[in-house]
Amino acid sequence: MVEFTTEPFELDTFPPHAVAAREAVDEAGLDVAVGPFGTGAEGEADQVLAAVSKLLRESLDAGATRISVQVSVLAEAEAEAGSTAGSKDEAETGTEAGSGSGSAAGEGGTP
Repeated sequence: MVEFTTEPFELDTFPPHAVAAREAVDEAGLDVAVGPFGTGAEGEADQVLAAVSKLLRESLDAGATRISVQVSVLAEAEAEAGSTAGSKDEAETGTEAGSGSGSAAGEGGTP
């Protein structure tokens, strides 16, 4: 599983770097969940790792100045439960203490 946000943050639109990040995980065939503070994607380890590499390169090329990424290894049962939870982890992804930066999905960072 990977969770990510891209910056700079925009309120009114999805910036090109956010679109590039979302396309990278979509094209990798991952199961994508967009949350209020970031985007999560699940799949096989090789799929996720390839998507993260592409996400980083293409988001930076599209103007991202910061990309926050968290990769987690989930047990099979946890992965199934996590796909329906929309959990606290998503709320924690995308902002760092004191950064004042928002997130992504739904508000312009990562569609």
